[in-house]
Amino acid sequence: MSLKLDFHPTGRHFLQIPGPSPVPDRILRAMSLPTIDHRGPEFGALGRRLLAEIRPLFKTQQPVVIYPGSGTGAWEAALANVLSPGDAVLMYETGHFAALWAKLATRLGLQPEILTWAGEDEHLPHAPGWRRGVQAELIEARLKKDTEKKIKAVCVVHNETSTGVTSDIAAVRRAIDAAGHPALLLVDTISGLGSADYRHDEWGVDVTISGSQKGLMMPPGIGFNVPSARAIEASNSAKLPKAYWAWDEMLEMNKDGYWPSTPNTNLLYGLSEALAMLREEGLDAVFARHQRWAAGVRAAVNAWGLPIQCADPAVYSPVLTGVIMPVGVDADAVRKLIYERFDLSLGTGLGKLKGRMFRIGHLGDSNDLTLVATLAGCEMGLRLAGVKLKDSGLPAAMAFFAEHPVPALKTKD
Repeated sequence: MSLKLDFHPTGRHFLQIPGPSPVPDRILRAMSLPTIDHRGPEFGALGRRLLAEIRPLFKTQQPVVIYPGSGTGAWEAALANVLSPGDAVLMYETGHFAALWAKLATRLGLQPEILTWAGEDEHLPHAPGWRRGVQAELIEARLKKDTEKKIKAVCVVHNETSTGVTSDIAAVRRAIDAAGHPALLLVDTISGLGSADYRHDEWGVDVTISGSQKGLMMPPGIGFNVPSARAIEASNSAKLPKAYWAWDEMLEMNKDGYWPSTPNTNLLYGLSEALAMLREEGLDAVFARHQRWAAGVRAAVNAWGLPIQCADPAVYSPVLTGVIMPVGVDADAVRKLIYERFDLSLGTGLGKLKGRMFRIGHLGDSNDLTLVATLAGCEMGLRLAGVKLKDSGLPAAMAFFAEHPVPALKTKD
């Protein structure tokens, strides 16, 4: 019996989860090219070019390690390469993925200590820290108390996919420096890369972690580490077991454009095309586009009169918008209704947010009309589910997009 994959009705399915994002046809076509010998000269040329072209996306002069693997694998790689069993790690929890990273650290034999915002919140009293970004002053205060310098690394998430919060990484670097602490700074920008401005070198990040399935507009299957010179030095004495994830063999073979294990060749074709698309548009235009989409979606949510998951407008994510449901309304039931009636997939509430909210992704192969249609599906589903809305969100979103046109693309002479 063959697996049936054509389960959607006519028209294209609306994949508006915050990753994996919709993949442009241009990238899909690139991935369909014939696989080549990953030990041959053509692959070496591809590898050398990719390893050079990926650096501007991270805004770094450092080497970028590209793994055949997921973002979770890239988390493990970052920790395993710079830390030793029993090391203390300060991890700031802004949502479900930050919590999962801490769980992974525990399983590796590290000693994570969790910080989070502990204020009061009327909508999520059980998880107030999941509505705000990293509070850098809390990190500074904790590091100042660590007079014996037992904390070896600080781990934060740049764009928390479960909550729609983008944290200030430069502020975290300043906090570590103000505390006079030698801890390494490890940053997860799995959903931020390619959608929000990120600056590995300028922000003093020691290891950046990312993946292919969000702002790069690709399927899952590629993980990234960007180590600083200090992180590479730390890796020489780190004692956590590592083989597949080890940087040393990767960096050595990457010099000639090759990998120590079998690379995911066709995904690398897709990565090459994704980088070309981002270069052609220009990173500043890419970031502005995501900010514009996010503002249009938030205009609709505000018109509905529903709370946005991120409670601090200063750190609204350009990648997704979380929508909190009224007490007593099961957000997953609303999502299910929307999926079944309108062929629209929305992100579920994760961990402490399960059943309380859903997430609208505005990234990948989208445009204004994609998002207007997405908001229409959400609004129809909310009304069918009996959720009382203050007003229709569609006029607000349409007015925003109409009044804030996309800047004209630069053309080559």
